[in-house]
This record gives sequence, C-alpha cells and structure tokens, in this order.
Amino acid sequence: MKTTKSRDQLIPLLADLEEEAVLLLVRERLAAGGDPLQIIEECNEGLRQVGQRYEQGEFFVSGLIMSGEIFREVVELVQPLLAQQTRGQSSGTVLVGTVSGDIHDIGKNIAGMLLACHGFTVVDLGVDVPPAVFASKAIELQPDVVGLSGLITASFDAMKTTVLTLRSEAHAQRCSFPVVIGGGMMDEQVCRYVGADYWVANAMDGVRLCQRLVAA
Repeated sequence: MKTTKSRDQLIPLLADLEEEAVLLLVRERLAAGGDPLQIIEECNEGLRQVGQRYEQGEFFVSGLIMSGEIFREVVELVQPLLAQQTRGQSSGTVLVGTVSGDIHDIGKNIAGMLLACHGFTVVDLGVDVPPAVFASKAIELQPDVVGLSGLITASFDAMKTTVLTLRSEAHAQRCSFPVVIGGGMMDEQVCRYVGADYWVANAMDGVRLCQRLVAA
C-alpha cells in the first residue's frame, strides 16, 4: 500500500514540476530500500504527462526543459544504486545523436539517461550531427543499435541522408546495425520514408525496443 501511495505521489509531483518535493520523495524511497528502476519508470510517466500538457498548451517549452532537469537530478540520485546492480555488466552499446540541422536534445538526453539506467553503454554524439560523423562513429564502435533523434519535420530529410550514409558505409565494411529513429513526430510512414528499421515516439519505448533488439 505504501508503494502505491508513493507512486501516486511521485508521478503527479513531477508532472506539476515540483522539483524539491520530487527529490525529497525519491531520497525517502531510496533510503527505505525502494527499487531505483521503479522510481525511474514512475518519473518517466511524469515526464510523459508533462509532454501531454505541453501539447495541450498548459506548459511552455520551459516546462519541458525543467522536467528534463528534474529527471536528470533523479537519475543522479538513483545512478549509484543502479551501478551496483549492473556492475561488470552491459546490456549493449547504443550510439545516439540528433541529426544535422536539428539542435533539440531534450528527448535524446532523456532517452540516453533511461538507457544508461537500464545498463546500456550510451555514446552520445550531441546535436546537429552530420551523416558522415554518424557513419564513421558507427563503423568505429560497431554498436548494437544506432539511434537518430529529431524533433522537427525538417529533420526527416537529414534522417534519410544519414540512414543512406550509414547503410553505404556499413555495406562497404561488411557490418550492420539496426537504425532506430526517435521523436514526437515519428510514425510508421516517416520510418519508411527515411529508411530506418524501427521508430519510437518516446524514450521508454526506445529502451524497450533496444532491450528486444539486443536480446534477439
């Protein structure tokens, strides 16, 4: 019952951007032996609700940024416990970045934090990443998954060019890796247009997809 009550508290607190209250509750739950991954997943639900409220006009972009910052602080609190649980283990390597011409990084950063919390090694190339940089780093690292992030519709063509470059370089080097596109504008039609293997619309779906791909 206490766990349910805490869950009922944590999600709306983050959705209301109550930074101090969120961090206090997280500290209390960790001190009481709470599951750090459960805390992360609840906070991710709070983030999802912030995104909904932004789409409905209740929040401005500053609200999205603040929710991402609160989430980052939560990750800092739970990371030591997660590191103990996954010490010496890696769920796989994921190469991520925001495509050329797009400087939005909130979703990418949250996805990277969630992946790291679930034991993945994350290599983040940042924003406005040229196709050639994606390709050269992918060939160098041979990651389990390559994730392309983009928030605006103008990113679609950059994603398409990046996927073509990745495919060409991978073919030349006789290697392959699944390419996932992520962002609020992504759907099956966009995925087909850019030539990616998979698409996700939110960070937690990205984590689950990466887990399935690595386990396959």
